[in-house]
Amino acid sequence: MTPRLTSALLVQALLRLTESQGGFGMVLAKGDESAGAVAVILLEKGRKPRFFERILSANGGYTWQSRSQVTEDNADFLEFLARRRKIDPDLWLIELDVACAERFAAEMNSLC
Repeated sequence: MTPRLTSALLVQALLRLTESQGGFGMVLAKGDESAGAVAVILLEKGRKPRFFERILSANGGYTWQSRSQVTEDNADFLEFLARRRKIDPDLWLIELDVACAERFAAEMNSLC
């Protein structure tokens, strides 16, 4: 078994990566420090929200996958987030606002 980052350390790494690129990040909900699932709301200059979740891939490693198409209806998205937290109270939920979301999403996989 290969060692992996704790959830808290992964969240801190994502926040620092965001800040190092001139972006802004914040923790919306804290989960389990060592093994909680991690989900990211990725924004590009405050717009175009995308929801990514860290999942276990078939090869035994982790990868980020877009899990839900975010609509412009903020109420629906907030309900979706509330349901996710209710199902998994150990879920970390972070929001990252960056200049180029597509490039940043690709970089997130290097941290898994």
